[in-house]
Amino acid sequence: MINMANKINEQYYSIEEVAKMLKVAYLTVYRWIRSEKLISYKAGKQYRIKKTDLENFMKRGKYGQI
Repeated sequence: MINMANKINEQYYSIEEVAKMLKVAYLTVYRWIRSEKLISYKAGKQYRIKKTDLENFMKRGKYGQI
């Protein structure tokens, strides 16, 4: 069974927010998602990136060895 209490407390970012944080273009973040370098979750027509997934992506160095 899924523990929904943990899911509610998780922080998610939009592509726009990630692009601003990393100082890259929106399209760059979108390409990372499409190439599966950055894990994301699709909610309707929007993508959301979990905070922990973004941190792991950045830890890999040079934004996922692009």
